[in-house]
Amino acid sequence: MNRRSFLGLAAAGALGPLATPWVASAQSGAWPTRGSVRLVAQFPPGGLVDTVSRLMAPVMSQALGQTVVVENRAGAGGVIGTDFVAKQPADGYTLLVSHASVHVFSTATMPTLPFHPVSDFTHMGLLVEAANVLLVKADSPYRTLDEYLAAARVRPVRYGSSGIGSAPHLLGAMLTGEANALNLDHVPYRGSAPAMQDLMANQIESMIDPITTNVQLMKDGVLRALAVSTLQRLPAFPNVPTFAELGYPKLTSAQWLGLSAPKNLPQPIVERLTALIPTMVQRPELMARFEELQTLPRNPPPTGTDFVAIINQQIGEWTAVARQYNIVVT
Repeated sequence: MNRRSFLGLAAAGALGPLATPWVASAQSGAWPTRGSVRLVAQFPPGGLVDTVSRLMAPVMSQALGQTVVVENRAGAGGVIGTDFVAKQPADGYTLLVSHASVHVFSTATMPTLPFHPVSDFTHMGLLVEAANVLLVKADSPYRTLDEYLAAARVRPVRYGSSGIGSAPHLLGAMLTGEANALNLDHVPYRGSAPAMQDLMANQIESMIDPITTNVQLMKDGVLRALAVSTLQRLPAFPNVPTFAELGYPKLTSAQWLGLSAPKNLPQPIVERLTALIPTMVQRPELMARFEELQTLPRNPPPTGTDFVAIINQQIGEWTAVARQYNIVVT
């Protein structure tokens, strides 16, 4: 089922019997009753955050008995939209599809942020995760990670990323250091799209990027993945090895998306939204799309304090990496 068909079914209420008690509860409670709920996506339309937000919005609408509207507030690598939510009233009418790119990697690489990534938010749960992949064109001379790194030890080999301080940049810096590939040169871009354009035009030899927007190009044989940042190989790409199995166990990361809100969200609202997450992300309609994007939920999804613990742990880990390789975003 394609995205448009699914959204049409969702809008029509074809979400299965589990939606009924949620709707009844929503209609009898104090929230949400006074208008639509705003779901802020802090990146532009068409990207991972926007896609996941628009998949979830109709499911949340049906569950809560109130319209959930996606609002894009992009800029500064997601910081602007995230800061906007942090400063909204904690009344349940403004929610955020939070992103590791901001809450972890910006925190690790930016000297100052206009918000605290944990204490200024109510973090309810992890929704999905996207692995990072090292990509080359199908006609690249580098067919394996070993060949790629061997070349980067003797001559310049460029890898593009979505920007300085991004997760792909930090992974590339770690790979450079761990493999002693001193000629592996980082080329930052303002997003993944221009990096991909230069990769296809042979202006750079490689790219590190979340797998989400590259799945079809990999399946079509346009791009070759040399390694993926998961602990286990991806079922959809069983021939792509992990960095860990190739001797680089530190290069394991996934860019998560979560559901968050301003700090001090009332506990009854927190409990309702937290309880919604596991059933919502496991719905067959959503799972089908998540599998297409290779951006999947954990089973079960970490919620509440477990989710906060993940955020804190990753902030510590990636702050250490940023300091080790002197990566600072100013």
